[in-house]
Amino acid sequence: MFLKIKKYLFLIHKNMKIKYYYKRKKGHNNSGKITNKSRGGGHKKLYRQIDFNKFQINITGKVKNIEYDPNRSANIAKILYTNNLIRYKISPIGLKVGSLLKTSSKAPLKIGNTLPLKNIPLGTNIHNLEPMPGKGAKFVRSAGTTASIIAKSGSWITIRLPSNEIRIFSENCWATIGKVSNVNHFNKKLKKAGCSRWLGIRPSVRGCAKNSVDHPHGGGEGKAPIGKSHPVSPWGKPTLGKRTRRSKKYSNSLILRRYI
Repeated sequence: MFLKIKKYLFLIHKNMKIKYYYKRKKGHNNSGKITNKSRGGGHKKLYRQIDFNKFQINITGKVKNIEYDPNRSANIAKILYTNNLIRYKISPIGLKVGSLLKTSSKAPLKIGNTLPLKNIPLGTNIHNLEPMPGKGAKFVRSAGTTASIIAKSGSWITIRLPSNEIRIFSENCWATIGKVSNVNHFNKKLKKAGCSRWLGIRPSVRGCAKNSVDHPHGGGEGKAPIGKSHPVSPWGKPTLGKRTRRSKKYSNSLILRRYI
């Protein structure tokens, strides 16, 4: 029975190329060292490969199903294109089974269609946004999020992101019309400790509850303050409010206003 299941999964990967298992990091970095002690375990997940950077341009697709995806907060849509390709895509609110979608510079302005920013009017809600032309969708992919186009100037488009950050993008970047589905995802409560363990989140212990040999905040008689001017990690690195963004980054000149 086990061999038959393995063969079935291989056929899914070979023919459809949209689902496959992958090995999660579980708190380890690229060299295998533990960098997050409270990650590990979790339920096994079958990965659905999403079309973030391989758009089927000028090819009409039909929504076959809207599915749950354990690897992301948003729902996903299974799309069958006229060239017999089956692909997954982030599902926006209002997308229904049987809807026809198209990725084209001349596609109609309806929910689920993907167009260049220069062809999308001001005030339109968008998601699945590219940072640079051909880079693939990186912005606005989480459940319930949306960005809006607020200005156009020459070859640059000004967009307000879900974090209220205002940033400019090239007019040749692609984006999908609509708001990402599954808005109530963040209202869901984990009703028992086992729910966290299914998600791969292990218990974490406060630093001030540890011994001084285990954490810089530890030690002392009874409940004691951390004894430092700023909280630190178990390895003495500043935390809790410390900025981690690199000072020299290509996108600094593209950001007009940070989030408030």
